Amino acid sequence: MAEEFKMEMAQTNNGNTPKSYSLNMYNDFVPMCIFSESNQGKYACEGKVENKFDMKPHSENLADYGKLCRERTTKCMAKPRRVEEKKQPVPPRSFETKRTRRGRTEMENILFKLFERQPNWSLKQLMQETDQPEQFLKEILNDLCVYNKRGPNQGTHELKPEYKKSTEDNNAT
Repeated sequence: MAEEFKMEMAQTNNGNTPKSYSLNMYNDFVPMCIFSESNQGKYACEGKVENKFDMKPHSENLADYGKLCRERTTKCMAKPRRVEEKKQPVPPRSFETKRTRRGRTEMENILFKLFERQPNWSLKQLMQETDQPEQFLKEILNDLCVYNKRGPNQGTHELKPEYKKSTEDNNAT
């Protein structure tokens, strides 16, 4: 259900801007409310939008309107020149900085020695101490350790009870 209205512009800033428009009013859409927010952060309903208008230039203005649209598109597509400082390129990670995996048995022995030094370690600390790839370290930790999700040692790994006992036995001999 649409009603037609006509709108005439008194003046325009651009010679190509149409002065005469058809307004098609629709009232078969979901009404909306307009809200405002005060400086104190309070919201207020300022009004209700109950109708929708589609605006199109009259047929005698279509050529001018087409020219206006082309000008806008051309202007929008033209990239303005900008002066930018040249940024230092980030060097790609070289082969030397990549962490290389040690043997699994060797890694387990290193981890047991670290857990003799202190009972709880974060993943970040263990990565710094062992210089091993994160995924590889996580695989070994899943087999050897318990991850503390809560409590005073939250976010750390500690040896499973069966490995704690064996390291204590090794210390006794």
